[in-house]
Amino acid sequence: MILAAGLGTRMRPLTLTTPKPLIPALGKPLIVYQIENLVRAGITDIVINHAWLGEQIEQTLGSGEQFGCSLRYSAEQEPLETAGGIRKALPMLKTEGSDQPFLLVNGDVYLSQEYSELDLTLDSDDLAKLWLVDNPSWHSDGDFALSDQRVSLHGDEKLTFAGVSLLRPSQFDELALNEKAALAPLLRRMIEQSKVAGAKLGGYWNDVGTVDRLADVETFLKEAG
Repeated sequence: MILAAGLGTRMRPLTLTTPKPLIPALGKPLIVYQIENLVRAGITDIVINHAWLGEQIEQTLGSGEQFGCSLRYSAEQEPLETAGGIRKALPMLKTEGSDQPFLLVNGDVYLSQEYSELDLTLDSDDLAKLWLVDNPSWHSDGDFALSDQRVSLHGDEKLTFAGVSLLRPSQFDELALNEKAALAPLLRRMIEQSKVAGAKLGGYWNDVGTVDRLADVETFLKEAG
C-alpha cells in the first residue's frame, strides 16, 4: 500500500493544484519512483490511498499497466489520518482468513535502497517491521531505538522512521470504518508488546516535505546519473 493522502501544506503553492505524491523530481512524480521500485522487487498488486486532489492521482497513474503492475485506489472522502486510511483500505489488503503482512510505504518519500534488497518477511510472532534511517537535520530527535533488529521506544540513540513498514492487517480490525486514527499510537502499542522487528535502510533517503528537500532529491538524482 502506498500512502498518498497528505495535503502537502509545507510545499504550497506547489500542492495547491497538485497532490504532493505527483510533484515531479527531475520530471518524474515522486510516487512513480516508489511504484517502479516496488515493481522491480516483484510487488505488482498495489493499493494507493488518496484524499486531497486524489482524482489527479488516478488519472495520472491509471490501472498501473504502464508500470507493469495493478493499481487499485482507496479514496478518503475526508482525511482519516494514516491508520484510518489503512482501515478503509483493509478489504483490499487482506485475504479472508489470513493475516499475512502488507508492505506500507509513503508516496512522497524518495529512497535509493531497492526493495528487492530488503528482507520483506515477518516472523510469525511479530506484528510489524519498521525500517529506520539516521536522523535528518529536520528530525534530529528521531522516533525509535533499534537494537539487535528489535524496535523499542527507549534507547540511548534513536533513529527516524523511514515511512516503510510491514504490518499485519489484524492490527487495524478494531478501528471503525471511516474512523479518524493516527498510526503512531498503534505502532507504539505493538512496540510496547515487544512485537516489532526493525532494520536500517541503506543509501539515500529523503522525506520530501519541503521545496528545499525536493531540490535535494533532484541534486542526488543528477549526481547519481
